[in-house]
Amino acid sequence: MRAWGASLRVHFPEKTRLIVAEDERPTLFVLWHNRLFAAARLARLLRPSHPLHCLVSASKDGAWLAAFFESAGLRVVRGSSSRGGREAASALVDVLRSGHDAGITPDGPRGPIYKCKPGAVVVARRARVRVVVLGICYEKAWRMKSWDRFGVPCPFSSVYLTVEEIDAAALAADNACEHLEARLRALNPEFSAAGLSGQGGKKSVII
Repeated sequence: MRAWGASLRVHFPEKTRLIVAEDERPTLFVLWHNRLFAAARLARLLRPSHPLHCLVSASKDGAWLAAFFESAGLRVVRGSSSRGGREAASALVDVLRSGHDAGITPDGPRGPIYKCKPGAVVVARRARVRVVVLGICYEKAWRMKSWDRFGVPCPFSSVYLTVEEIDAAALAADNACEHLEARLRALNPEFSAAGLSGQGGKKSVII
C-alpha cells in the first residue's frame, strides 16, 4: 500500500503549499469519505513533521481503514456518530489542543454521501483550531460498490489537491455545517450535486 501511494503523482498550486505545508498551527482537515485513500500520501508529503490523527469508524468495516492508516504512519482515533461518538470527538479535541493535526470525514461513516454532519464543526469549535477543507481529484481511479463509491486511484496516476481555510466567523455561524458542505462540494467538482454523475475539469475526472 505504501508503494501504491508513493507511485501517485501529486499536483497542487503554490497557494496550497503555503496553507498546508508552511503553517505550524494545529489543523483540522476535512474531506469527503471517498477521498480517504489519498489522505495518507498527502499527509506524509506535505506535513511530515505533524502527526495526523484520523477519526475512523468504530465498526468492523472501519478496521481495514484503521490498519491502512496505521501502516502508512498515521494515527487513528476510533469512533463515529453512532458508536463512541462523544469519546471520539473528545479524543480529537485533545489531539488538536496538544498541537497535532486531525482529520475527519463529515459524511462518514455511512453517509448520506456528500452530506456534512455536525461533528467537524463541533470539534473545531471546542478545540478552537483552524479548519482546512480538502479538494482531492483523481486523474484515474477505480470506484468501489460502497455507499460512497470509494475512489482508489490507479497506480502511477495523478492526484490533484486544492485546499481552503475556513474563516473562523463562518465556523461560528448558525449555518456553519451548510457552509462547510458547500465549500467541500466546490473543491471536489467532478461530482454533481446529486453526488455521482457529474464531471469536472479534464484533469479531475474519475473513471
